[in-house]
Amino acid sequence: MIKWLRENKIAAVLLVIVRIYVGWEWINAGWHKLTGGFDASGFLKGAVAKPVMDKATGDLVYPNFVAFLNHFAIPNAKLFNILIPLGEFLVGLGLILGCLTAAAAFFGLLMNFMFVYAGTVSTNPWMIMLGIFIVVAGANAGKFGADFYVLPYLRKVFGKMFHRGTDNGVKGIQ
Repeated sequence: MIKWLRENKIAAVLLVIVRIYVGWEWINAGWHKLTGGFDASGFLKGAVAKPVMDKATGDLVYPNFVAFLNHFAIPNAKLFNILIPLGEFLVGLGLILGCLTAAAAFFGLLMNFMFVYAGTVSTNPWMIMLGIFIVVAGANAGKFGADFYVLPYLRKVFGKMFHRGTDNGVKGIQ
């Protein structure tokens, strides 16, 4: 299955549909936040006030996440007011264009998991599942997109930077 996702042209075509759907969901969410005003502080405080609890023991399920919210996210809510909508928009744009597709899907997954840790189920599990397919597919997910042009260019640039014996004298990965 993994080999098929990573190498098959039919898989690449199906991934275009998945990419565009997931990308549209992200870009739409980000756009509404960017243009409609967004304040993460209420969400962050709500996630701390009603954290995900283990019903059997009454313990926090994600104590480290709650600590992160308390000690970093809430004091820096203004930063998150920018990062969340911009991140959602850029993830969506990357997925729709097929540009740095695996990276866009990875950061989308990261946001989805953060929302789940905060106790928001919504469409996040669905988006996580689809995002995993995109990440696992790697470059094949963006084969019919901007990655067709971007990835060879990046390989060329970074290949020169990390190739032994280049003019710049940098010894790197071979």
